[in-house]
Order: sequence, then C-alpha cells, then structure tokens
Amino acid sequence: MADKLISAEEVAKHTNPDSCWVVLYGNVYDITEFLPSHPGGSKIILQLAGRDATEEYDPIHPPGTLEENLKPEAKLGRIDPETIVQPSSSAAKEEKKPESEDDGPPPMESLLNLDEIEQVAKKQISEKAWAYYYSASDDLWSKTNNNAVYRDILLRPRVFLDCTSCDLSTTVLGQHKVDLPIFVSPAAMARLGHPDGEQGIARACAKFGAMQIISNNASMTPEQIVADAKPGQTFGWQIYVQNDRAKSEAMLARINAMPDYFKFICLTLDAPVPGKRELDEKQNFKNLSKVTSSAGESTRPGGGGVGQQLFWGTASDLTWKITLPWLAKHTKLPIVLKGVQTHEDAYLASKYAPQVKAVILSNHGGRALDTAPPAMHTLLEIRKYCPDVFKHIDIWVDGGIKRGTDVVKALALGATAVGLGRAALFGLGAGGQAGVERTLESMHVSFVSTPHRFVVPLPILRLPLYLIVSFVVWSFVHQKNATILSDHIFAVVKTMGHSIRITKLTITFQTV
Repeated sequence: MADKLISAEEVAKHTNPDSCWVVLYGNVYDITEFLPSHPGGSKIILQLAGRDATEEYDPIHPPGTLEENLKPEAKLGRIDPETIVQPSSSAAKEEKKPESEDDGPPPMESLLNLDEIEQVAKKQISEKAWAYYYSASDDLWSKTNNNAVYRDILLRPRVFLDCTSCDLSTTVLGQHKVDLPIFVSPAAMARLGHPDGEQGIARACAKFGAMQIISNNASMTPEQIVADAKPGQTFGWQIYVQNDRAKSEAMLARINAMPDYFKFICLTLDAPVPGKRELDEKQNFKNLSKVTSSAGESTRPGGGGVGQQLFWGTASDLTWKITLPWLAKHTKLPIVLKGVQTHEDAYLASKYAPQVKAVILSNHGGRALDTAPPAMHTLLEIRKYCPDVFKHIDIWVDGGIKRGTDVVKALALGATAVGLGRAALFGLGAGGQAGVERTLESMHVSFVSTPHRFVVPLPILRLPLYLIVSFVVWSFVHQKNATILSDHIFAVVKTMGHSIRITKLTITFQTV
C-alpha cells in the first residue's frame, strides 16, 4: 500500500507544542509526543516545525536516529511534491556562504600548515558549523594557551649525531602498532563540516596508519565509519555516560560486537556539564522566531547552542568506585580516561590498571572549563610528583597541537601519543577526506623534519641522544598585584630506546 500523500499546506498548520509536524527525507512525521524528550530541547524542533527540516537534521543525526526515538505511527505519510513551494533566494541562503568562482577551496597541497587549513575551512563551512567547531568556554583562555604553552618550551639542538634512520611508528596500550604517534581525538558532528563526515576522517587515518577515536556524538553510525577500514586499523569509541544508563549500555554492546576495529573505550570525564561556549550559543539566536517550549519541559540555561544540545542527558554522577566497575560489567575492552588535568587524578587512574590502560591529558580543547591547565602542565606535574605513573599506563595528550615540534616536545616529556581534534574537523571542512589527509600529511612532514633539522631525541625515534628542555612557567598568587615568575625549568632528558629519564627538574620562584 502506497504511503498517504500530505500537502505542504497541511504540514504548515502544525507548528506548536500541541501539534508539531516536520518533513524529513520526504516523509511527514508527527513528533509532538517526542518534543519534551528531545536532547536539544523542544524549541530547536519547533523552529523547524511545519516544513522540511532535512537540511538541518541530516548533518547532525546518524542513520537510525528516527527509528530509535519515534514510534512507527509517528510517520504519517509522504509529502506531496506537487504542493511544495520553493523558498525564495533570500530565505534559502540563511547560512550559506556566497558562491563564486573564487570561493572554492584551493588545491590541498598548497596548504602548508594547520592554520592555513583552518582559514580555508572557515570560508567553506556554514556559520553554524564554524561556531560549533571554533568555540570554547568563556574567554577562550584555555583554548589559546593550549597552543601558546608549546612556544615556551625550547629545543636545544645537538650536532654530529647520525639521524639518518627515523621510525615514526609506536605502540599504544601495549599492543596496537600505529604508524604515527598522532591520533584523531573524538570530535563530534563531522558532517556539519562536510558530507564525508567521520568516515572521511577514518579513510584519511588509514592512509597514514593513524589511530582515530570516534565521538559519542558522531554524525554517522560506528558501523558506517569503520566500513572501509583497513586490516589492523585502530579505533577507539568515546562514551559520555548517559543518565539513562540503558542507552550507554546498548551502545557499548554495539561496540563490543566489532572487536576487529574498536580496541578500547574512551571515557570522557571533563565535561559533566556543558561549557559556556558563547560563540556557539550566539549562533542559535540567528534567524530566531519566537516559539514556546512544550509543557513540562525543564528550563535550559544559555542560548542552547549545538554543544548544549549534545550534552543534554549526560550523567554528572560518575565516580571512581561506581563508574569503572559498571563499565567492567558491560565491556571487556580496556578503558582510556579522557580529560585528566592533575597529577593526582593521573596517579589514581594508574591504580585502576589494567582496566585503565591510558589517560588523555586534556582540557576538552578549552571547551569545558576556562583557565583549566594545558596538557603540558599536567604532563610536567606527573613527571615531577608521580613519575611511576608512566610505568603503569600510557599518557596521551591533546589540545593545541599545530606543529611537528609540538608533537616532539610532548613525546620527549613522556607522552605516548598526541591528539588532533579541531584540526581534523577543519581539514574535513576545507576539503573533505582530502583535507584531513592534508592535515595529517602536514603534521607528518613537520614532525619528520624536526629530528632531521634539530636532532631532537624521542623515544619513538629510537635515537640515543640528549635534550635539555627549557620551560617557563607563569603563576599568580592570591595577593594584590603579586606575580611570581619561575626560573627556567631544565629537564635533562636521556632517551634510550623507549625510556625517558628526567635527571633534573627544579622550580624556584622569585617575586617580580
């Protein structure tokens, strides 16, 4: 029996909390009953009520979302194509960039670094996508400092040392070999930037033998993302534990069923509540029409940007003693804890080995808590206060990595691998899969050139060399106009094979 045809005029009558219809992929749905439980709030849907919402819906929802959340009877029929009125040109360009011959992306090979790729992406993707990708919490201090901190670490090159052989491969979690010590961090909503989405990132990673951690809020299903994976390609699955634990448990079961691809679960801990990302929230007020939330819906603070929509329903009651045993019941995969920002928590994590195999030192790209420390500060803390942690678990870092020299510095101070988050999304926005490939290629070239030009020792390069890292730490004390500046911290690092030993690490403070 053919689906019932419904006119566009009829659909347009249902635009309020008592009767809300939308058109998706040519089908008409009555989503009135679903409004109060929508993770992004009912207002997001009501803004799109009475019309075709496919363009807004598709980039941020993986296939199967409708079937998981709506009853079969919610599908009312098909939109009658004869009744559809084409939107005016002014209405159709809501978020679209002006199109001209000069607006297409330049050849990917002409983009020489991550900053150039980011600028091309800004011109190619929608304002909504840019606001979500670029935004960070409050004043963006942590986001900015994540990269700036690497400029304060100086490399001291040595000469007359043979660095002909350069092997960039390493092993993560003690058993999975990757060709690069650079991985793609979990980054949500990839199809907001380009239709290739997370699958395009996976294909690019395959070309360079890089690891990918797939976001809990991916815009494609995990099955889609790994469909073209190469044998031995390494993936991790990020999880935000939901208040409704059954949803998280169901996803863990899906990941457990793909052991050839997914080698670990990445539990993100640094965002029990959404950060205050003002650029993202402001975007939600553009082209805003006044709508009333559905009855009984909880009040949601702020502008309700993409970030807040994604985090709605995330559990904020996780603890060491409850959450890790719960995970152990639902997966045998090793756990990687993301969002560790102090040496104390890194130490605690090491006590939960072997279930916990690694931690990612990260402040969520500055998107959760502004003025949180950069990963490199935490890495140095671990070196100074609890260096035995390195013997028990992997230490990965992410946030602010833009150059091969940044990678070198993190690895030389003990990290096993470093992650790129926004950079992969910007690469995707700049040129789809080819843009992500160019992102990884740029980092690869920059990384390889560092030991050859500066003779920097790395455990991963297997060069028996010496390095002195000079690091300047600024600190502020709680008294009026008092600033304390440390002397340089000299960390003499000796690398032999895969071992690093800091023979001197001192901090002396003087009032300026």
